[in-house]
Amino acid sequence: MWTHGWRDTIFRDLDRKWDLIVVGGGITGAGIFSEAVRMGLETLLIDARDFASGTSSRSTKLVHGGLRYLRNAQVGVTRESVLERERLMKEAAGLVKPLGFYLTTFERDQMPGWMVGAGLAVYDLIAGKWAHKKYSAEDLQRDVPSLAGASLRGGYHYFDAQTDDARLVLRVIREGVRAGGTAINYVKALDLLRNQAGYVRGVVLKDEDPGASGRTLEIEARAVVNAAGTWSDVLREKVGGTRRLRPIRGSHLTFEATRIPIPEAISLMHPRDNRAVFAIPWEGATIIGTTDIDHHEELDTEPRCSADEATYILEAAKHAFPSLALTEKDIVASWSGVRSVIDSGAANPSKESRDHALWNENGLLTVTGGKLTTFRIMARDALLALRHMIADLAPPRSRRRIVDAVDAESLASFNLEAQDTQRLLGRFGTEALDVASSRELDHIGPTPTLWAEVAHAAATEGVMHLDDLLLRRVRLGLLLPEGGAREMSRIRGLAQPRLQWSDERWEQEAARYQTIWQTNYGTTFR
Repeated sequence: MWTHGWRDTIFRDLDRKWDLIVVGGGITGAGIFSEAVRMGLETLLIDARDFASGTSSRSTKLVHGGLRYLRNAQVGVTRESVLERERLMKEAAGLVKPLGFYLTTFERDQMPGWMVGAGLAVYDLIAGKWAHKKYSAEDLQRDVPSLAGASLRGGYHYFDAQTDDARLVLRVIREGVRAGGTAINYVKALDLLRNQAGYVRGVVLKDEDPGASGRTLEIEARAVVNAAGTWSDVLREKVGGTRRLRPIRGSHLTFEATRIPIPEAISLMHPRDNRAVFAIPWEGATIIGTTDIDHHEELDTEPRCSADEATYILEAAKHAFPSLALTEKDIVASWSGVRSVIDSGAANPSKESRDHALWNENGLLTVTGGKLTTFRIMARDALLALRHMIADLAPPRSRRRIVDAVDAESLASFNLEAQDTQRLLGRFGTEALDVASSRELDHIGPTPTLWAEVAHAAATEGVMHLDDLLLRRVRLGLLLPEGGAREMSRIRGLAQPRLQWSDERWEQEAARYQTIWQTNYGTTFR
């Protein structure tokens, strides 16, 4: 799937009438695409950039019930999220994994400890399991020695879950393709086709691959879904919609796990504004985030962590881990994502609702807002709304699996460690056997990533640029110093022949990747 020449093959088959075109290859579009294909719809998914290149590769990597949303009385969002979290941990084991949290309270925190405990009780009741426990300051520092010296009052231990967000998107999309759908990256919805009544009847596509000479194509569909995330308002304006979204940026910093050693996640209130901040062990590193500020830059400019945001995050890290004497020099990488939340006019961006919304405007169905955790619910709601546009569409099945079932025994002959087996099954599903077959089964540096993942992605996962490979297919650009520069020789040896790039193309892509990394993922802040 998506091997050399795949884009030309797809373009030769695009000029026909589709049942559904989904614009946007993040987790929202991926969920709608996969479910629509399984319901029997001839479905096309497009993304102007790479799959998951927007918010869906730039999250805090949590699949969580949104404990903090209880503070804003968003009980419905929390309930939906908790139930979806439980389901994802079961059906996507190895990709969505349980994660213990130490919820710490400090001397100057505004929220009293009893309120924190009450919120966790509600959280567990929604999930149907009692899984939190109260901790004294001494207990916390015993379990997490890196908290030594912090002005702790005490805290709690509870459970949520984490994932690799970009890999979740890729797995959902690729399973949709295997079920009969068509998905292609770097194809932009340049405009919308409309009938004489002004009703949307299709999309004007433009191939953003530099080697395709900007080829365009008009294709018709019975329905068009706008799942373009932060860019949703841009497409809505083509049918007369007014701007309704508020772009909010969240930034994160990566540290070496040896520099901030934590056995599980740490949740704390930032001493400056009492916002929730997380320190999370992820992929062999420790990540800390996130910020929550209005994003005023052009949407087509890749977001980056500002100097003020880096200072804010580092301030939280120093507050929680004073004995570690952290400085900006300890930062390995950074990244930022822009969330599309529905603008209610709240003075504080953190007070905006994370619920999702559907708007049907002249036949363009927009699905926006929401959270990664609830993408299945968003897909279901979108497809229910499409029944008004596709008369013969059956209702979606609520008990249909979110991702395909896998057979753990398929990897038995490789004698992998249990965690590596779970990793491959979770990230690649039924393709795990193909990944392991390269026999490149050693780890990359301090990360749990296997070299086999690089080889498989380069050969079969629609990589158009080196940043697709190193920032989304594997996450080395978020995890390793200088974006993985020390490992580049072996990366090249595995990837270049599978991508069928010339030496000149490789050098161009390597230079492009370094520029992107230094500007948007590096450790120099402006």
